[in-house]
Amino acid sequence: MSTSRLVVLMLIVNIAVVLGGVFVNYKMIKSASLAPAAAAEAGKEDAKPEEESAEYLFVPVEKIIVSSRGDDREHYFVIDLVLQATADQDRKKLESVAPMVRSSVVSNLTPEKFETLRAMPIGEVQARLEKAVIDDFSARKVVVPFEHVLLSKMIVQ
Repeated sequence: MSTSRLVVLMLIVNIAVVLGGVFVNYKMIKSASLAPAAAAEAGKEDAKPEEESAEYLFVPVEKIIVSSRGDDREHYFVIDLVLQATADQDRKKLESVAPMVRSSVVSNLTPEKFETLRAMPIGEVQARLEKAVIDDFSARKVVVPFEHVLLSKMIVQ
């Protein structure tokens, strides 16, 4: 086989390899860009009409100050909460229960030692406060006008 035929054969093989690589990349990019659209369409088909996202009303309860005793001195927590309710709930009703929420948070957290509160994860503090507030409302036979109590800020001093 002559050198010129060998060069031409190598050129043809190289062109075939490059075209194959381009084709495979094109198919991969095309399938990757269609995957989110296909997943969204599949999600629309599977979703039920009554499972639409709900709208919520958020009312802040800011600057709840809780003192906690430590081993060497008194510590303070500054906590900001947010009451989450459905959008059809009356804002004034939510704002009117803020003193009860404050009282419930203070009475629930004050007996705890500083080290115990400081060691708790934020999610656990939030769940504990939500349970305490809802239990306090039910113990006083007051209707709970919100669905969740969210912890928006916690400062430890």
